[in-house]
Amino acid sequence: MTNLASSLRVVPVESRADLKRFIALPWSIYRGDPDWVPPLKRDVRAAFDPAKHPFHLHSEVQPYLALRDGRAVGRVCAIRNRNHERLHDESVGFFGWFECVDDPEVAGALLDAVRAWLRERGLTAMRGPTSFSTNETCGLLIDGDPGPPVVLMPYNPPYYPGLLEAAGLRKVKDLFAWLMKKGDWPPHLFRAEKVATRRYGIRIKTMDMSRFDEELGRVQRLYNAAWEKNWGFVPMTEAEMDHMAAELKPILDPELALFAETPEGETAGFALALPDFNQVLRRMNGRLFPFGILKALIYRRQITCMRVIILGLAEEWRGKAVDVLLYLWLFRKGIAAGMTSAEQSWILEDNQKMNQAIERLGGRMYRTYRLYEAAL
Repeated sequence: MTNLASSLRVVPVESRADLKRFIALPWSIYRGDPDWVPPLKRDVRAAFDPAKHPFHLHSEVQPYLALRDGRAVGRVCAIRNRNHERLHDESVGFFGWFECVDDPEVAGALLDAVRAWLRERGLTAMRGPTSFSTNETCGLLIDGDPGPPVVLMPYNPPYYPGLLEAAGLRKVKDLFAWLMKKGDWPPHLFRAEKVATRRYGIRIKTMDMSRFDEELGRVQRLYNAAWEKNWGFVPMTEAEMDHMAAELKPILDPELALFAETPEGETAGFALALPDFNQVLRRMNGRLFPFGILKALIYRRQITCMRVIILGLAEEWRGKAVDVLLYLWLFRKGIAAGMTSAEQSWILEDNQKMNQAIERLGGRMYRTYRLYEAAL
């Protein structure tokens, strides 16, 4: 527990009542903000249930609430990602789930609680926000076009960066989001498409939902191999991949889950775009019941955007236009489903090859997200 001279207290979330207040806090922070997308409360509750979220099988978390005169005014979660420590051989801890009123005292107290928790575990740096890892929602929106976030991307008030900086955190890495609109396709893409299909014999197959578990295994192997050299990447465990697949399966369109295969049947690449289900969640106020499911069925037919969340290639197939082939298939399928735009996110700021490739596709870098770090 943290005590300050004022009536402000930071307390660990330990009871079901505490967690309920933790989950409910954003509704007061974002009251009146038309761009905020309320999460499903049941999903947030499940994230902190060790029996339901596999992150807890290998790592530790401690959520906190900031209270002033008994009223919740901020929240944060301290995170120890043991898989990150082992893979990168660095004693970095994390923070996430940060929400706060516009008050540096509150933000400072919350982050001090995280610092103390991480120090007790021998960690020497704090990085975030991540919820819980870079495989999930991460980063702070710092710049870009106005409007609501797309599915699984963060959103925050414009004063959040100032709060973190006032608490001693500094930029460690920026993440880019790119936007492509229907019809913004340079002619050279179609020439590249012919190279992939005619010269290399690459063919596209959509995910076979009748063999979902087997297809998921293919995705996991390629995902972990394609991203293993990326800064901050931690491979997903089999349990984490299964958990994410179960969460995304209700909104997944198999026509937007694509494998690029060689003539011999080997997997050269995989791409996944999700319909922007945030366009549905905005209308549901965090609840599926009693009428949320009906709303979801109605409003999902009106989705106009998708997010390209994964596009990875086997190393030997990079630079051979397979990525262009996958992108064009996704865009065509999206347009056929009534979508007029696509966000490609997120891309590390120093991943020049990927950023340049998306720019050549006709994309526009339209939002920037930031991860922060501070020494402990």
